[in-house]
Amino acid sequence: MTNKDGLESVYLSVRKGLIRLVSRLVPPKEIEDIVQETYVRICSVKQSEEIRHPRSFMYRTARNLALDHLKRAETRMNVSMEDDGIFPEVGDNEPDEVYQQVSAREEFEQFCEAVRQLPLQCRRVFVLKKVYGYSQREIAESLKISENTVEKHIAAGLRRCRQHMNSVSSESHGGSRVSHGRIS
Repeated sequence: MTNKDGLESVYLSVRKGLIRLVSRLVPPKEIEDIVQETYVRICSVKQSEEIRHPRSFMYRTARNLALDHLKRAETRMNVSMEDDGIFPEVGDNEPDEVYQQVSAREEFEQFCEAVRQLPLQCRRVFVLKKVYGYSQREIAESLKISENTVEKHIAAGLRRCRQHMNSVSSESHGGSRVSHGRIS
């Protein structure tokens, strides 16, 4: 049996664990692609005999691929917002639009920071619902939690993001409370 055969058998034995790991990080429709990409990466390792801990190597590879996917998704979301005119091109004679563009980007960055500060499970639910548009039922099935728990995480995420945005707004406006609208 070659070392490649050994890696394949280890992959098959940890595949369900890889699925569980990846499901905690990415939307349900991306899980299988990332797990399969993990296998492709493992097969393409040139010196597989140097892998001392194949199980750890596979889990680390799957986790890194999932995190890379999330980074690409965030970049696509930013580019999409620019393409959709949320951050419009600004002409030389439109100084108010420059201010609005910078302000909108800062507010978006502050919102992203608010989401990053959410507890892990709450953040997963919140992103699946608000960024990817999954239904509460889909989220509950994917994360193996109840729909009631999903609803509570979404409400808590909204509340905490709103609090963060209000506190950032208060700090930047010398203590005066300014509402940036509803986060929904």
